[in-house]
Amino acid sequence: MPYTKYTFRPGINREGTDYSNEGGWFNGNLVRFRKGKPEKIGGWAKASSTEYLGTARALHGWVDVSGTKYLGLGTTLKYYVTSGDNFDDITPIRATTTNGIVFAATNGSSTITATDSNHGCVAGDFVTLSGAATLGGLVTAAVLNQEYQIITVPSVNTYTFTAKDTSGATVTANSDDDGNGGSGVDGAYQINIGLDLYVQSTGWGAGTWGAGTFGSSSPLSSSNQLRIWSHDNFGEDLLMNVRGGGIYYWDESSGSSARAVPFTSLAGANLVPTIALQILVSDVDRHVVCFGADPINSSGVRTSASDPMLIAWSDQENPAEWEPLSTNTAGSLRLSAGSVIVGAIRAGQETLIWTDTSMYNLQFVGPPYTFGTVLLNEGIGLISPKGVVNTPRGAFWMDRKGFYNYSGDIKPIPCSVHDYVFSDLNEGQSYKVFGFLNKQFDEVGWFYPSGSSTEIDRYVVYNYNEQVWTIGQLARFAWLDEGIVEFPRATGKTSSGNYLYAHETGNDDDGSAMADVFIESSDLDIQDGDYFSSISRVIPDVKFTGNGGSEQTINFILKTRDYPGESLTTNTTQNVTGTTTRFDTRLRARQMTFRVESDDDNSIGTQLGVGWRLGDTRMDVKPSGRR
Repeated sequence: MPYTKYTFRPGINREGTDYSNEGGWFNGNLVRFRKGKPEKIGGWAKASSTEYLGTARALHGWVDVSGTKYLGLGTTLKYYVTSGDNFDDITPIRATTTNGIVFAATNGSSTITATDSNHGCVAGDFVTLSGAATLGGLVTAAVLNQEYQIITVPSVNTYTFTAKDTSGATVTANSDDDGNGGSGVDGAYQINIGLDLYVQSTGWGAGTWGAGTFGSSSPLSSSNQLRIWSHDNFGEDLLMNVRGGGIYYWDESSGSSARAVPFTSLAGANLVPTIALQILVSDVDRHVVCFGADPINSSGVRTSASDPMLIAWSDQENPAEWEPLSTNTAGSLRLSAGSVIVGAIRAGQETLIWTDTSMYNLQFVGPPYTFGTVLLNEGIGLISPKGVVNTPRGAFWMDRKGFYNYSGDIKPIPCSVHDYVFSDLNEGQSYKVFGFLNKQFDEVGWFYPSGSSTEIDRYVVYNYNEQVWTIGQLARFAWLDEGIVEFPRATGKTSSGNYLYAHETGNDDDGSAMADVFIESSDLDIQDGDYFSSISRVIPDVKFTGNGGSEQTINFILKTRDYPGESLTTNTTQNVTGTTTRFDTRLRARQMTFRVESDDDNSIGTQLGVGWRLGDTRMDVKPSGRR
């Protein structure tokens, strides 16, 4: 009997059973399909050797008029701007104290207690102290006068921190440390840190993790929202907003040593929103738009309480003027379908807006109304504020029921891994889901937390040109496609800290072999399983594309079973190199699966630089009787 060529359908299909998807792929990890064939995805490496503090769930890139490339990065603890290897902290200051802080130390302890009336801190906040003198012993002025992260908040008037020297080493007080640090001690308090764990109660959870009101019900605010930043550039400058919190402005001309400031402090600021869910700059007409802003009451002042369905915008070309007047284009409107604006994105000449139950578009219509909205759909929402991404084929987004595309009209995307994703999605942490674009490979995808995981651990990808799906396991928290940067950027974590990664570079996992890379077929049989199959030879068809040299190796694995309800048994594991012409095997079964993997088997060991692309494998398959 001649060799049988096995050409599998592209894409992963998990909607049926292993057996019902015969001729297709059933599982995979860290692979993509290109022109119908599976291949290992590109590798990643640290884009910067510098760590940053907190989980980064927001990235934004832009270029100033001189060509300097900037990257904004918002975390649970800080906001950074980088134009090179270092992350410059531009986190806004929420309050300052002058000549008002008193310190107390205990002999043999590194804990310093600071007293500052109504300081407004929560555990984890950051304060920069200045003007302090020595406490008389090891806790010197140099120890005190620096930035500290607050450890505990015993009361509204006190907080504690751990003393350190300028190298970061812990300093323990001695018996001479009994003063208050001298007169004139100042403190600059950065905005309160945010949640790294989304809390659900009656719509909103209250209080920062570990604080006294954590988990109770309260109005929408930055303290009860997962810390998600939105940001956009207004010319060279950067606008940013903490979801459920204030809006801020960073002046690029002031340099990276300058912090962002509240919009309310801008020259000529008038009726600026004090709270919002998201901020962006409208295309062409250049209005600053706030979603979920606080309304202006009958007394002509902002209420400082978010209306989660209100959209407000500034005067054209003037981010400081928000009072609606006949002489300007500032204004507001309120959406009606839904209970909260989840997210918005610029898409062509319109802005698309999603509430928890509906979808709108916002378009510039000119004076006197400035903007108008159209309800596009009721019944389709958005799973998270970052769950939508714009692509060359329109906007793609994920809601709690499926995936959708908008390029003039709304289209559901048939998904061959729908049940795999949605039946194992941790809906309690769904606000962490974010969409991403990898334009080089025509891919749009979503990272999400699965099962009982409280953090992102999986992804799903759709190739919008070839209309195929892939799945995998990888923890990333924000993504920026190539364009401003040479390679896509993503934020991630290691056991040592938080880093920014460049993706689609090389073939490895930041200098180590990429683990658990595989593609596995659904079950195969002959003559609908009436006969057992006997396989004696395999001719692999694989092209090595990596930089690991001529001895790049992958595993070809054949697994068998006689009935769909049985577990698979690994029958053959064969190392294949670029010079492998064929290998012999000896197996007999009704059903068989075919798997290719990079380094799961110990016989391969740790290999760097391995890249591969699979073609059409041929096997010598013969009927081997009915019993």
